[in-house]
Amino acid sequence: MSVDVPQGRGLVGSARRALRVLEIVAAEGDGVSAKAVARKTGYTLSTTYHLLNTLVHDGYLVRLGHGRGFGLGYKLGPLFERLCTQLDVDRVVRDELSALHQRAGAAAYYTVLRDCDVVVAAVADSPEHPRAQPVDFGFDEAAHATAYGKVLLAALPTRRRREYLAGAGMPRLTERTTVRLRDLDDELEQVRHRGWAQDVEEFQPGLACVSAPVVRPDERITAAVAFSVPLADFAARGTTLHRHATEAASRLSTLLS
Repeated sequence: MSVDVPQGRGLVGSARRALRVLEIVAAEGDGVSAKAVARKTGYTLSTTYHLLNTLVHDGYLVRLGHGRGFGLGYKLGPLFERLCTQLDVDRVVRDELSALHQRAGAAAYYTVLRDCDVVVAAVADSPEHPRAQPVDFGFDEAAHATAYGKVLLAALPTRRRREYLAGAGMPRLTERTTVRLRDLDDELEQVRHRGWAQDVEEFQPGLACVSAPVVRPDERITAAVAFSVPLADFAARGTTLHRHATEAASRLSTLLS
């Protein structure tokens, strides 16, 4: 049975189906078959082929040779680069973040304020020091429970911050997540005064993160740099990671000026 019926008032079902297919191909990697896509989406095989062929025709997917299935198309590259530009992250920032990751021995994140959204704009990690899951480019959730989110929420005017939190909510992600607005306001006041933030098992059990603001020449804070490590690692070198965070933020502030 096909599940091609769109959900939600005002949404275009065909667009949602095509985007879902695109997400499946991206997640599965080169060589995913039409049958596999149909199985994962729940669409009929006929509908799946129509969607795949449309995405291939418009350059968002490619059909691999010798019947090897489908892969991401080359039209996505320019879209990614344009989004990076809009998030104010370029190759210089990505290269610097990679160097900071190596220097700190921790997964490194560069996050930005896009209007009132707190968005991850770049991540640098390695098998030895992996990123927190599912935090990746474009992740825009859980600002109340992440160190970088607290840095950027603290930079927002009170009214804009409360409007953001009213929409995003403050879900309890772990036993240590702050879920009361008054408690978060108190903590953000401390973040503004001391110039850094941390979360210890507030976003995920067994994970700790430290962050510091990237300051523009006009004194505006529109970005933050952060490092995450397992809790046991944080217990051993938390002070060092705080220093890495503040030094990294200072260096990125200079580069972006």
